[in-house]
Amino acid sequence: MISSLTDHSLDQLSINTLRLLAVDEVEKAMSGHPGAPLGCAPMAYLLFHKLMKHNPAHSKWADRDRFVLSNGHASALLYGTLFLSGYDVTMDDLRSFRQWGSRTPGHPERGHLDGVEVTTGPLGQGIAMAVGMAIAEKHLAAVYNRPGFDVVNHHTYAMLGDGDLMEGVSHEAASLAGTLALGKLIFLYDDNQISLDGPTSLSYTEDPLERFAAYHWHVQRVADGNDLAALEAAIEAAKAETGKPSIIAVRTIIGYGSPKAGSNKSHGEPLGAEAVAATKKFFGFPEDQSFVVPDAALANWRKAVDRGASLEAAWKKLFEGYRVANPELAELFERAQKGELKADWEKAIPSFPVGKAIATRNAGGTVMNAIAGQVPELFGGAADLTSSTKTIFKPGANFHEDPDGRNVFFGVREFGMCAAVNGIAAHGGLIPFGSTFFVFSDYAKPAIRLAALMQVHSLFVFTHDSVALGEDGPTHQPIEQLMGFRAIPGLTDFRPADANETAAAWKLALERKGPSFFALSRQDLPVIDPAAHDLYAGVSKGAYVLEDAFKPQIVLIATGSEVWPCVEAAKLLEAEGIVARVVSFPSWKLFEEQSAEYKSSILPAGVPRLAVEAGATIGWWKYVGQDGDVIGLDRFGASAPGPKVLAELGFSAENVAARARKLVK
Repeated sequence: MISSLTDHSLDQLSINTLRLLAVDEVEKAMSGHPGAPLGCAPMAYLLFHKLMKHNPAHSKWADRDRFVLSNGHASALLYGTLFLSGYDVTMDDLRSFRQWGSRTPGHPERGHLDGVEVTTGPLGQGIAMAVGMAIAEKHLAAVYNRPGFDVVNHHTYAMLGDGDLMEGVSHEAASLAGTLALGKLIFLYDDNQISLDGPTSLSYTEDPLERFAAYHWHVQRVADGNDLAALEAAIEAAKAETGKPSIIAVRTIIGYGSPKAGSNKSHGEPLGAEAVAATKKFFGFPEDQSFVVPDAALANWRKAVDRGASLEAAWKKLFEGYRVANPELAELFERAQKGELKADWEKAIPSFPVGKAIATRNAGGTVMNAIAGQVPELFGGAADLTSSTKTIFKPGANFHEDPDGRNVFFGVREFGMCAAVNGIAAHGGLIPFGSTFFVFSDYAKPAIRLAALMQVHSLFVFTHDSVALGEDGPTHQPIEQLMGFRAIPGLTDFRPADANETAAAWKLALERKGPSFFALSRQDLPVIDPAAHDLYAGVSKGAYVLEDAFKPQIVLIATGSEVWPCVEAAKLLEAEGIVARVVSFPSWKLFEEQSAEYKSSILPAGVPRLAVEAGATIGWWKYVGQDGDVIGLDRFGASAPGPKVLAELGFSAENVAARARKLVK
């Protein structure tokens, strides 16, 4: 037991308990970041113990405040906070920090540990996801709240560091948040003036609060991060400012209380046994004991359990009254919170008749608008490209002008947009999407990777999917993007060949709970006869036989717009007596989920295969084998009309037939 207990206030004892739990987590793992937890523990304590609306016994309560640790390297701080507050986190979880199979990985991961809202660590993304959560709260409040019944009424808090604010995505997200006047978004900035390499003055000399003021944020400073009264006053002032998001720069000392305080040596490595002992001595804890939690401190922290239960009980009482007064809205709210789609919603999906050619981007827009009334939780926009990507609800209000509106104008902020989409998805109650040209997905790739890692229901709609976009040239023509995204575990790809495959892809993307992306054409494409094919069944398998004949001599495999030169090539080959099968292959991810029997029924053994796709060839050899062939692009495109570019680069029916001919024995 601590001999100097009487020297500590209960608040201070509770804070120091958290500090030293984090130190011990890192020390036992021999890996981690002790500096930020030592400096930021007062902020975490104040939020979780007193100011945040949360219930440790029910971490998914819909109207809880959200907390995002954007500087995710300080994960030991979050894990200790959750344990002490009474979440489903054990001391064994803390002791197994950063170990194989543990629930406490090196950076917070959504789904691993109770109370972790989002996966953070790649700096800046937590900021943008917090912005997305605040967007979701503002929209859902506008949709559901009624006089006397504010059933959606919570704040989003984010803790962040200098590194977060250096990352470009933070600028994108902060600018958007100010424009959208997200008054329930509060950032706590760990302003410790130290980064991994040393003093921030080496690379970071601007005043970030002046920048945030220019973004139309409410800005404050707290001179001493250990001053609980000043911290609380600043947070309360931020909560009182409902017309702007808020940021509070809190001057802390990294590694506070340790011999390495104020030094980058406390940032990203264990303190070491000698320094740990000195730190524990500084705080009045036994130097030779680890993971010490005084009874008084634990009892104080665990007040959050009763407080949280009371807060949720009051909300439930409010919601029961809301249910009586607004039964249809209450039913919609509960269904959307569960992530369940309305019964028979899919009946609103249109079918496209054979005849007029349709670009799959246009078909996607048509599908979105057709299902809008049946899937009211579908919400999002584009990176200043709605007129090109067709991802806009018509008629539909602008979220910025009317929070009830479903159209979000993200501006030219691809990374910020996609990270915010992840935050909206993680918040719950909405199925969000973001859209841009496929080539600009490069700007957003880290956010799409995190969507897959978190398995949130984020949708990414990419148009202008190949060199066929034409005159804008190679800077705007995607080559490697398809294969790059297919390589991300847990991300579902859709590159439909026509309007009806696009409709099927939208149905599947909404039914699946993880993230998906669409690669859609700018150019018009023929329409597959929906009466001749069960296209939903075909797309749901990832690949299916579009054109067939008895005992094929060659299998032509293609995705998206390249399906059509394969269909024409099959006709040319047929005229020569060569029997070809045409396989439409809209989703690698879905095809890989099928049985070996199904795969072999589509790609029979012993029959040569030719894959055709206007993108990188790497990866296709898995399906065509060493004896097969691939028509693709291992070079950049060119500036010219789309049909000319396709023809020059080998995507003509004549070239497909010629390459197929060489494979037929």
